[in-house]
Amino acid sequence: MCLFSYAEDPDPDEQASAGLLFVPVRTEAAGPVLRVFRTPLGERTAVGFSRRDLLTATLGAGQPAIPLAEAALRALTEPLGIDRLIVDPVLTAPAVATGPVYADDAPARAL
Repeated sequence: MCLFSYAEDPDPDEQASAGLLFVPVRTEAAGPVLRVFRTPLGERTAVGFSRRDLLTATLGAGQPAIPLAEAALRALTEPLGIDRLIVDPVLTAPAVATGPVYADDAPARAL
């Protein structure tokens, strides 16, 4: 006898709505501008966070954000050809160095 009911399982292609998201933006003179990210394979993607503290933990305390519904975020990114949305990403690249990096600054490697 099977203990699980599979009749109500969602189809893998049917994803539940993420609801209200905190979306990273850049502050420009004209107002906030949506930040677009790239996946490790280089695909452009929109990013949203379900909680403000998750955004802060991933992108830092100084990252401005605006609350947007998932549908609104998708509507903003669709004209840009972006159809991927990642909610609550946890892996990010290290911060970019602000100054020039020279070969002499690199630590010596043992061969």
